Amino acid sequence: MGKFLKAGRIVVMLQGRYAGKKAVVVKAFDDGSKARSFGHCLVAGIDRAPLKVTRGMSKKKITKRTKVKPFVKYVNYNHVMPTRYQVPNELTPASIATDQQMDTLDGRKEARKFAKSLFQEKFQAPPPDKSGRPSKETRKKLLNILKCEWCDLWSQRHHTHDVRW
Repeated sequence: MGKFLKAGRIVVMLQGRYAGKKAVVVKAFDDGSKARSFGHCLVAGIDRAPLKVTRGMSKKKITKRTKVKPFVKYVNYNHVMPTRYQVPNELTPASIATDQQMDTLDGRKEARKFAKSLFQEKFQAPPPDKSGRPSKETRKKLLNILKCEWCDLWSQRHHTHDVRW
């Protein structure tokens, strides 16, 4: 059987505290290691994703709702489901966490902080598509926001906007 869980693959957690959450494979251990004699991988994922933001919210509420809570952990291959998606090459998942960091409590905290900064940065500035512009969905959301500035606020058809890219 080929190597299907390489670094950068997006997986869905199936068991445990983070069941249903998405994660990125940082490093794969197909043959196991001394501490874990089974096939496993080191993953970094999003425990709490940013929430929807509307125009009427205060800046304080917006900053609170756009925060990302990450997790970094070792997971057995049986407890993850790979998807067809991979992160872009510019993200370099191997830089998120290392084996040496995962050995100590301080190292794990440091890896989690780095993952948080990386995920937060990518959320604030979404990666462009192949043509170098933001993806089509992002452009649609941006156009809806710009279009609404001129629409009648009191009309029945007025709507709130999902600024969550």
